Amino acid sequence: MKVYTTDKIRNIAVLGHGGAGKTTLVEGMAYLGGLTSRLGKVEDGTTLSDFTKEEQKRGISIRTSLIPIEWQDCKINVLDTPGYFDFVGEVEEAMAVADGAIIVVSGKSGIEAGTERAWELCEKYHLPRMFFVTDMDIDSVSYRQVIEDLTSLYGKKIAPFNMPVRENGALVGYVNVIQKKAFKWVNKEAVPCDVPDYAAEYLNEYNDTLMEAVAETSEDFMERYFAGEAFSEPEIRAAVRLSIQDGSIVPVEMGSGLNVQGTYTLMDDIVKYMPAAESRKVSGINLKTNEIFEANFDILKPKTAYVFKTIVDPFIGRYSLIKVRSGVFKTDDTVYNATSDSEFRIGKLYIMQGNKTSEIGELHAGDLGALTKLPNVKTGDTLSTKSCPVTYAKSEISKPYTYLRYRAVNKSDIDKIAQAMAKIAAEDPTFKPVNDSANSQSLIYGMGDLHLQVIQSMLKNEYNVDITVEKPKVAFRETIKKTSDVEYKYKKQTGGHGQYGHVKIRFSPSNNLDEPYEFEEQVVGGAIPKNYFPAVEKGIAESTQQGPLAAYPVVGVKAVLYDGSYHPVDSSEMAFKTAAKQAFRKGFMEASPVLLEPIVLLKVTVPDTYTGDVMGDLNKRRGRVLGMNPIPGGKQEISAEVPQMELFDYCTTLRSMTGGRGIYEYAFARYEQAPADIQSKEVASRAEKAAAGYDEA
Repeated sequence: MKVYTTDKIRNIAVLGHGGAGKTTLVEGMAYLGGLTSRLGKVEDGTTLSDFTKEEQKRGISIRTSLIPIEWQDCKINVLDTPGYFDFVGEVEEAMAVADGAIIVVSGKSGIEAGTERAWELCEKYHLPRMFFVTDMDIDSVSYRQVIEDLTSLYGKKIAPFNMPVRENGALVGYVNVIQKKAFKWVNKEAVPCDVPDYAAEYLNEYNDTLMEAVAETSEDFMERYFAGEAFSEPEIRAAVRLSIQDGSIVPVEMGSGLNVQGTYTLMDDIVKYMPAAESRKVSGINLKTNEIFEANFDILKPKTAYVFKTIVDPFIGRYSLIKVRSGVFKTDDTVYNATSDSEFRIGKLYIMQGNKTSEIGELHAGDLGALTKLPNVKTGDTLSTKSCPVTYAKSEISKPYTYLRYRAVNKSDIDKIAQAMAKIAAEDPTFKPVNDSANSQSLIYGMGDLHLQVIQSMLKNEYNVDITVEKPKVAFRETIKKTSDVEYKYKKQTGGHGQYGHVKIRFSPSNNLDEPYEFEEQVVGGAIPKNYFPAVEKGIAESTQQGPLAAYPVVGVKAVLYDGSYHPVDSSEMAFKTAAKQAFRKGFMEASPVLLEPIVLLKVTVPDTYTGDVMGDLNKRRGRVLGMNPIPGGKQEISAEVPQMELFDYCTTLRSMTGGRGIYEYAFARYEQAPADIQSKEVASRAEKAAAGYDEA
């Protein structure tokens, strides 16, 4: 592939609901652009985009794939993104470097949750966008209905650019709304034909909408429009391009991804109407001067690039995908990474084409490419030069809240599992392995159940390690509500020196739930020598790691050592530590022990129509609704305090209730006393496990 200058580059994210036909559309684009000699199929696992074993097995996109296509002397860097919400992190990585978007809508399924989410992402990132309605080869699909649904959602900015021409139920051509002309596909050519009678009424309506938008781009055009003067086609196209780029017009096009119909026109219009990178603004910080570095994809400025994605694949290796934000990157350039404070030579530059790479001599500002074997480079890092060190803000990536406990099937694989998970986490920022040492469990966090299923499958099929998953332990804590005063004497004689430690300790609530314990000594008269005080405290500290009630960590206990005795020969630090442990167990159980459960502050964002269902479900989960906040887009943000144990399956339930339109987040708020029935179950469960010799680790 040849080198393209900034003005000839279009970076386009392909978005939409899962199963809408994004990958099939991209496959058609690659075929027309000459990247492939035959069309791959999703169901056969032969597409350029879905190249991993998991994607081919499941028939869905899991990763964002970069497919550069040469078209009309331009380069379209197509970012084919997953449609399922569990892989939203991949979409967010693509959005951070896209300059425009194509939202794919299945004409058969209509507007879905993924369509709305794609629009919201475009709004968030201020991206110009176009809709492509696929599945138009199905006779029962109503293009008009899709247009009406889009217009009811997003208003008059929805502007159809073409319409279907059918013969005997088959899609055979299209009507160009700007030209008001119809065309039939004959072999690879678009041959003029008459506008069908059924399309004439809507054609005039759609054309009028476009002309109104054109008129609004300048006062001169407005005067001409009201004077009844027609605009020339070049004037219309120039005005439409401006309107698309400022978001006042969102074109709608149609076709069949499967039959590669309408794809040629779509690619033409991407080149004509979508912005080149040079029209986008981007700035970072010059670390040497602490001044703002206005990069703005200017090739005359010092070279900088943003690492927007990392690929760590056991089969194709490790690649850092970059977007050049200023200057020109060339083979063998030396670059600087401020995050790791390291300078290195980048070696070769690559163009990614799915899982295939090809070398290229240089990448201009605005282009997307790949580097390999870079030391200490992660997603979100900035590459610049040491003479002009620059850093850019990292992309916003969704935080995972769905989690499961995991165990290694073979304990000998524990290290391999940790290494494999580290590689997956480097590639997927929404996957996080966590060692929860306080509760003796290992956890994996993801965006949903499907995400975690894919991770488990990847570990087995790509890294040859196996894990089992289960419901995680809730991070309960134990504390006391009353005061106790206990005495314990540890005395052991086994011949020679024995063991002797005698303590009297008062236990009471400390009201500081952030700390396991507070320790004081009030011993008078030398009843216990001072050199044994640390041993007593150590015994209490170790006891708080697993409480006597249900083996959960202890918080909020105050221990006062006030008396005891010692033996001049048999006493030792070990004896006093053991005595303190036994005193703690006895004193804790005599001071009305209770189980504390974690309470989180939950925020749920849903369309207005689902608020009743969501609030009803929260009540069933022992939640306390604190209030509702209306937010733009006809949505409500519901705030509630909910016990964390009640949120185990919340991701799946919320998506089911809201058709995938609800999102949530939560943060730890505090600990509260658990209800008696929950405490009883936990205590009984712990007793059963202890009797069975169950290992919690």
